[in-house]
Amino acid sequence: MHLSKRLGAEFLGTFTLVFGGWGSAVLAAAFPGGLGIGFAGVALAFGLTVLCMAYAVGHISGGHFNPAVTVGLWVGGRVETKFVIPYIVTQVIAAIVAAAVLYLIATGKPDFAVGGFASNGYDALSPGKYGLVSAFLCEAVLTFLFLMVILGSTSARASAGFAPIAIGLALTLIHLISIPVTNTSVNPARSTGPALFAGGAYIGQLWLF
Repeated sequence: MHLSKRLGAEFLGTFTLVFGGWGSAVLAAAFPGGLGIGFAGVALAFGLTVLCMAYAVGHISGGHFNPAVTVGLWVGGRVETKFVIPYIVTQVIAAIVAAAVLYLIATGKPDFAVGGFASNGYDALSPGKYGLVSAFLCEAVLTFLFLMVILGSTSARASAGFAPIAIGLALTLIHLISIPVTNTSVNPARSTGPALFAGGAYIGQLWLF
């Protein structure tokens, strides 16, 4: 597959993952009147977006949508070195574009306040005020487990066609566990987009994610 098609697929997949999953947190998680979708809804939104886009464009690019996944698959011998940097750059750009579009939508509400913009953080910036060590362990363990699910479900020995389901469910579970701790990253691109709009301390803590 030509590189431009691969990068187009990665851009579309990452954009949709960030816009759909993170957008649910910004626009719908705590909607007034008790109609918000809450943590569980946000977790499901992330899982559904990665599942849908893996089926939609995964056959073109491999469906990474995440620099951590690209690096993990490269270490596992599943990705050629020549694709690593272009994939990562494309994923980060897609996440920033998704954040920009979501910012334009969210600021259309008169009383909208950017605040943390559903960014990732620790200490005072953690939803549950978890410290740096807790945040690091949570992200490290869950990123490792996510990569294990991806590597296992996409193995030649695994049942064909079911990988996106396993990956989507795994990402849902990861968010159910870690939203209170870090707002869930396990994806450097997803972390970068929101932080650039939240600014300040969120950019200062971006290194962890």
